Amino acid sequence: MADKPSDIATLSFEKALAELEQIVRSLEGGNVPLEESITLFGRGEQLKAHCDKLLKVAEAKVDKIRLDAEGKPAGLEPLPEA
Repeated sequence: MADKPSDIATLSFEKALAELEQIVRSLEGGNVPLEESITLFGRGEQLKAHCDKLLKVAEAKVDKIRLDAEGKPAGLEPLPEA
């Protein structure tokens, strides 16, 4: 596992999710001392927030709402690549 919380911002979605899954397995196993459990739980929350943020960014890049002439949603269209 990574050593410091500041490195979470540099993790890809896949690496952050894999680490989060590892933390969940460790905590569910029940063989982690209390202090370490608290530390792992905190890091897990940070990883979850990072994954959520990356997903929202990806979703925003994939779709954009297309409006009809009256300004009402009429479907989705892909965003042009930047």
